[in-house]
Amino acid sequence: MNSASRRPPRRSSRPRPPRQRRRGRGRRLLLLLLGGSAVAWLSRGFWQPSPPPPQLILVLGGDVERERVAGALARRDGLPVLVSGGSNPEYAHWQFGRQGLAAERVQLDYRATDTLSNFTSVVDELRRARVRHVLLVTSSDHMNRALLVGHLVAGSRGIAITPVAVPCQPNCQPEGRRKVWGDGLRAALWVVTGRDLRGWAAERFGPLLEEASQR
Repeated sequence: MNSASRRPPRRSSRPRPPRQRRRGRGRRLLLLLLGGSAVAWLSRGFWQPSPPPPQLILVLGGDVERERVAGALARRDGLPVLVSGGSNPEYAHWQFGRQGLAAERVQLDYRATDTLSNFTSVVDELRRARVRHVLLVTSSDHMNRALLVGHLVAGSRGIAITPVAVPCQPNCQPEGRRKVWGDGLRAALWVVTGRDLRGWAAERFGPLLEEASQR
């Protein structure tokens, strides 16, 4: 038997299927985006000056109790209120009015359709108004996702966020990691591209996020 016959068989170097290659590229892009966002967020104290005291109360719609809590805060601290995607105008004006807030101190905005657009629809207007610090009012079971999205979107415009969680017991519905990090990815892509790439991200990163949520 010659030496050539004793050589181990060479491993096949067949190229990976296109779907597997796309998933590999998607995973690298996801890690790059989230890693870069995390580094920017963790290092913010070195490049972003300390914010002033809160200048505005931002209320995320979805529960009228959030508006009631925001009204009490506004009356206590003398701050204006911006409600993104809240209750109908008649009820909102009645609620804030009975808490002693004049109509000019409350702005109702109905452009948002979800948590990401709660921020993207107003953040540039807040920056133009030189708002650098807001109190964020939402339900406690929604706060993790809202904070992740808010820190990315508002933070990209130099706006700090202080959370004010509204108790939701006994009706709390804890949100899974897939939902939280899925919206975090959408927010990171919005900061990079200026667009909501929800469909694009779902197609490429959906399996990865589903796998992470099951760990």
